[in-house]
Order: sequence, then structure tokens, then C-alpha cells
Amino acid sequence: MANFQYSALDSKGEQTTGVVSAASEAEAIQKLRTQGLYPTQIVEEGKGKTTKAKSPVKAKAKGGGSSKLKTGGRIKPKSLMIFTRQLATLIDSGLPLLRSLNVLGKQEPNPVLRDTLTALADSVQSGATFSESLAQHPKIFNKLYVNMVKAGELGGVLEVVLNRLAEYQEKAQKLKNKIVSAMVYPVIVMLIAVSILTFLMIFIVPKFESMFEEMGNAELPAISKIVFGTSKFFIDTPLGVPNAVFVFILFFVFVFLFNLWGRTKGGRKAIDTIKLKLPVFGDIQRKSAVSRFSRTLGTLVTSGVPILQALNITRDTAGNVVISGAIEKVHEAVKEGESIVTPLQASGVFPNMVISMVDVGEETGQLPEMLLKVADVYDDEVDNAVTALTSILEPIMIVVLALVVGSVVFALFLPLIKVITTMGAS
Repeated sequence: MANFQYSALDSKGEQTTGVVSAASEAEAIQKLRTQGLYPTQIVEEGKGKTTKAKSPVKAKAKGGGSSKLKTGGRIKPKSLMIFTRQLATLIDSGLPLLRSLNVLGKQEPNPVLRDTLTALADSVQSGATFSESLAQHPKIFNKLYVNMVKAGELGGVLEVVLNRLAEYQEKAQKLKNKIVSAMVYPVIVMLIAVSILTFLMIFIVPKFESMFEEMGNAELPAISKIVFGTSKFFIDTPLGVPNAVFVFILFFVFVFLFNLWGRTKGGRKAIDTIKLKLPVFGDIQRKSAVSRFSRTLGTLVTSGVPILQALNITRDTAGNVVISGAIEKVHEAVKEGESIVTPLQASGVFPNMVISMVDVGEETGQLPEMLLKVADVYDDEVDNAVTALTSILEPIMIVVLALVVGSVVFALFLPLIKVITTMGAS
């Protein structure tokens, strides 16, 4: 037995070094792999040293020293989508995986992804499979990504699976962007409305109130009394600080506590249930969740991932605990040898059209293709619903903003008009 010095990555992607006894280098690598380590360099004692220059988590800085590679962070979905598409294109063109990773690593502008690609290349070069290497970076490559790549490796169709992954990411990102864009407009209008109201209540309304007090104790309209009373409440300083500050602090405390509650099991379930039952927005949430479920499960099964494993991954990436619970029941039913349709129908979450298409897919042996068709249909429905919602929200929000600001302005000028009319009559 000989001793081998090694440099390896642990399960967190951190570098570790040490010595392992084995009959050969291959046996040493196997021993390290069984310990959950992924060797990046291994040298027999007395025949050389492991060098830090080739380590996947160390890199030479511009000044000549060494600095840690940024492999533990997150990246934007768009960057991952572009990388997946480029990698699929290079492999499809006949370029080996290791060479493809090196090429993409050299041209990648994102430092986190660039250093991650360097670590992936070193891990693959040391003998680890691509899926095993990806699993060392869970913040960037989720279970869906890793398992699809693993299925592609086992089936010898890695480039095909990567293309499917890229298409999945592109469609998921497109759907997400549509939903976000629909929510941006009302949020912006609400922020503008709050800003205008705050400015009026703190700076403008007190001046009008002082003016009316100087003009005498004339009877003010009810709407004016409400506006002046609200303004006085905001600018009063019973504790040395305006009440407006306390209102904003209480608002942010409420948001913070709400987020904490939303992270609990019960809170998350309650919020996700409400999301699905909201008028208009709930319908979009439901269609979006159905589309994600169908596309994820269809893509995984098409790529060769076993149905039970595919259901587990789909459950973890559902994005809604109500949908996740329904998928969990489907998993249990399939595990017992039952059909997918029955638990889907019993959940009360999935529309009848989805259940019917899944039923037909099971009977004809074309479940993956049918799921992808369902995803395409619901992507279009979400697109149409978001477009309709945006077209309705724009005029509604403009009218709301006009009514709120107009009411304050009306409350300010109504007493003034009353005073001018009284003076004219006398």
C-alpha cells in the first residue's frame, strides 16, 4: 500500500487536503469518492506534491497571489439559461464536455458562474461524472437540473437533455417575466399614490388648516375635517417624533413579522391557499402552477428520469405547498401501483382539462408528450390572462389614484370656495 496526497472538494464545495492509503491511484480516488469527497488532484507521496494552482477553489489573483473562487453564490436564472444553451450547442457540435466547460469558463463574464465552471472542469477532469460535479453546487444547479443531466449521461444523450433543459428554463423564465410585469404597474402606482398623499398631508394640508383658522371658526365640511384630522395625526409629535414615522415603522414591522410567519409550515400553507383563491390573481397563480407542474414532470420523464423520482423533484420545485401536497399524494398513489389521475382529481387543485389529458396520456402511453402539451396550453392561458389583467388594471389604478388625490384636493378647496361664496354674497 502507498500513501497518496490529495486535494479534493467536500459536499459544500470547499477545498480539503490530506493523505489516503491505497494500492493504486484509482483505488485512492474510489476511497475518497466513498467519503463524499471529489478529488481534484492526487499524487503518490515521494513522486510530487499537490499544487494549489490547479485547485478548483483557488485561483491566482491579478496581483500574483491567490484568492478563493466564488463558487458558493447564486446566479440569475438568465445566466444559467444562457450557459445551458451554450453548453448544449458545443457538445452537440462534437466538442468534448471538459473542453466545452473550459471554453465557456474563459468567456463567462459572471465571476460566480465563471469560477463554478472552473470547479466543474477540474472535478470532471479528476474522474467525477458531470452530474456529480453539478451536485456540489446546489445553489446554482437544483435537483431538477442535476437529475436531468444524470439521466442524459446514463442514456448517452447529454446534448439532447441540455437542450430540453434550456427550453424548459427559457419558457419558465418567460412565464415568470409575464407575471412579474403584470404586478409591477399596480405596485408603482401605489407607491406614487402613497408618496403624493404623504407629501400633501405633511406639507400642504397644515398650511391650509392654518389659513382657515386665521379666517375664523367657520364650519368646515366633513371631508375637510377628516383630511385635517389625519394630517394633524401624522405631524403630531407626542413622543418627540412625528406619528408618521411610527406608522411607517409599524408597517415595516408588520411586513417583517408577516414574512417570518410565511416561512413557517402553517403560514406558508395559509398564504399559498389564499393565493390560489384570490379573485383574478388566484386564477393566474393556479394556471402558472399547473403549467410549471406539467412542464417539469413532462420534461423529466421525457429525459428518462424514473416517474417516482420525477414526481419528487416536481414536488420540490412546485413553488406552492398546496400543489406540492397534491403531487405528494400522486407520488404515494403511483408508488402503490395506482394511476396518476385519481389523486390529481381528488386534490381539487388541477382543472378537469388537465386531468382528462393526463388520463388520455396514461392510456395511450404518451404521458410525457401530453404533459408538455398541457404546459403549452396553460402558458398561453397565463399569457392571455396577464395581458387582460394589465389592460384592466391600468385604467383602474389611474382612476383610483385620481380619486384619492382628488379627494384631498377637494377637501382643501371646498372650504375656500365656501368662504369666497359667503364673502361675495355679503
